[in-house]
Amino acid sequence: MSLTQLPLRVATGAFILNSGISKLGADEGTAQFLHGAAASTYPTLFKDMEPAKFARLLAVSEIGVGAALLAPMVPATVAGAALTGFGASLVGMYLRTPSMTLDDGIRPSQEGTAVAKDVWLVGAGLTLLSQGITSAAKSGAKASKRAIRKASPLSH
Repeated sequence: MSLTQLPLRVATGAFILNSGISKLGADEGTAQFLHGAAASTYPTLFKDMEPAKFARLLAVSEIGVGAALLAPMVPATVAGAALTGFGASLVGMYLRTPSMTLDDGIRPSQEGTAVAKDVWLVGAGLTLLSQGITSAAKSGAKASKRAIRKASPLSH
């Protein structure tokens, strides 16, 4: 983990980890609410799932994403991809739920403001992902140059 990624990873990771832990003991009403939102947005994936199982899946998923962001041994590309996917699913729910947006389908209604703010998760995930890819490309280029210099008859 790069030192420059630390604030981003700690802030997002702690927030998402806490959210997941708080959902572990979701009561029946909360489970039904969470399931209803997901099933109406992504019916193919979730409409046939029991609400309690969905709430547990969501909790475990959030814990996994949060832990990946906080764990220094998880590469930025992996943590960034997980965060981007998680954030994109929330933004997808926002955009696919008419009551969350104004008539233009983009700007948030009062009901959608809390979910619309999750766009920052996508931005943070893409930042980590691009930093990880850039770092890997630089490392690969340096290794290639070293290998070429080592193999070159002119370098001996």
